[in-house]
Amino acid sequence: MDLSPKQIVKELDKYIIGQSEAKRAVAVALRNRYRRSKLNEELREEITPKNIIMKGPTGVGKTEIARRLAKLVKAPFVKVEATKFTEVGYVGRDVESMIRDLVEVAVRLVKEEKMQDVEVKAQELSLKRLFDIVYPLKKGEGENSDKKAEIESNLKNGKYDSEMIELDVADTIKPVELMPGMEAISIGNIFGGMIPPKKKRKKMTVLQAKNMLKEEESSKLIDLDSVNEEAIKRAENEGIIFIDEIDKIAGKGSHNGPDVSREGVQRDILPFVEGCTVNTKYGSIKTDHILFIAAGAFHIAKIENLIPEFQGRFPIRVELKNLTKDDFIKILKEPKNAMTLQYSALLKVDNIELSFTDDALEEIAEIAEKENETSENIGARRLHTIMESILEDISFNANGEHPLMQLVIDKEYVQKVMSATIKKYDLTKYVL
Repeated sequence: MDLSPKQIVKELDKYIIGQSEAKRAVAVALRNRYRRSKLNEELREEITPKNIIMKGPTGVGKTEIARRLAKLVKAPFVKVEATKFTEVGYVGRDVESMIRDLVEVAVRLVKEEKMQDVEVKAQELSLKRLFDIVYPLKKGEGENSDKKAEIESNLKNGKYDSEMIELDVADTIKPVELMPGMEAISIGNIFGGMIPPKKKRKKMTVLQAKNMLKEEESSKLIDLDSVNEEAIKRAENEGIIFIDEIDKIAGKGSHNGPDVSREGVQRDILPFVEGCTVNTKYGSIKTDHILFIAAGAFHIAKIENLIPEFQGRFPIRVELKNLTKDDFIKILKEPKNAMTLQYSALLKVDNIELSFTDDALEEIAEIAEKENETSENIGARRLHTIMESILEDISFNANGEHPLMQLVIDKEYVQKVMSATIKKYDLTKYVL
């Protein structure tokens, strides 16, 4: 997608408030990928992505920026936590698994796209198969056997969707994880076509059967080899890996106790960031052009505590700012997925039309800011805690059996519900 950096930032602004510096950094990184794709092959191979380190407290938008960026351009994206990895030789998740996970995501993305291309044809074939099952049943119920077209039309229009039928489905063997952190192995895949697929009879609704058969027919129509090939290519050139909690594996000058493997994890991650080849069940993937975004709060450790080689591979450093009262007000009102819109939509299901006054939102934002200042700073997640407290009574009593009710949350209601919290701040004025 050939979006300019300004357009990318504009799209991110629809969901994330503030943090313009971080948005600019990821927008430039994404645009550089497009620029690289327009170069000749020789020069294209020489240009590697400039990886980013994001520093900032939890809940300020680090993960959301990376996730929305990937969604914007339909790029394969995985989020991993550095603390889940262990150095080679320890029992646990190996660093290579993040590359395998990226390929899995890429395969799923490409498969979904290919399935959309053959959706119409697959639907026709699945309805034909389903008709062969439904027609004898309807014929047995006494429906006119000459009305084949009518039964076919009813099936297509969903008249029989809630009715139960029996269908033969493939009995797939679930993959087995031999050791924690290792890739799961499917026994069926090991023996390939030597063992014929087992079938089992299963009861389901016509609608479930429609979806299952449509998926089966779609799988038959697409070429899995080309899917895997395209997925590997996309993961190599468009993949984004977001490594969270990177500060937790940064050494703090101590090499006793649990710190012993921290540098080891950094050294294990390093080859993938520098560029290497990883073998997966879909084929070999080169990691040279995957964009890595590392993030952490860096409260105790600093970026400088990471090993020099690791720092060198993340040349772009961005610091995300703490959220203020004004930011919280914007978060509550402006994004496409604003919290107030989410709660209003949820309660509308139970016949409650919820709205918030401006002074109520200001009060909520002020409480959130003070809570983050006096206790742990958890960023925008603090708003969830406060909103749940304010709406707990309404959410508990709403059941949908009453007629449509209009409820307005004003400043007085917020102060009444949050009185204990507000009182706590009033008392802190007198604490020396």
